[in-house]
Amino acid sequence: MELGRKLKVYYFTAVFSVAFSLVGFSYNAWRLEATEDNSNIRMAAFEVLNNLSELEQLVFAAHYDHDRVAGNPRKGWVKVGLIHDLSSLISPEVGNKAEQLRKTWGGSWDALGRDDAAANAVVGEIDAVRAEIKMVIKDLK
Repeated sequence: MELGRKLKVYYFTAVFSVAFSLVGFSYNAWRLEATEDNSNIRMAAFEVLNNLSELEQLVFAAHYDHDRVAGNPRKGWVKVGLIHDLSSLISPEVGNKAEQLRKTWGGSWDALGRDDAAANAVVGEIDAVRAEIKMVIKDLK
């Protein structure tokens, strides 16, 4: 009878060890996946924030300085396109804000330098994308 009891303890220990190792491995795999996702979101977010500041600088150069080189709308289209493309990697909400920025830019770029409302609309959309990115970054775990 002593042998049967020892075998039961051995089997219980073996099953518990396998179950515990599977739970640990599963958690580790999940955590690595979450960490990688957060890292990708952060990298895209910081790149978008950088491009948003460059777009804002371009808007100011075009509108207030009437500088056709620093405020070139073709450069603005490139910035807006990159912001739009990268924003979908951050979150759907940021993607929606970036789409709105692209629409506003499309309707306003040719009025920069003549119409304060156009510059204010673009800068307002830039600020909206920025605020949404900050909320996403703050919520990362």
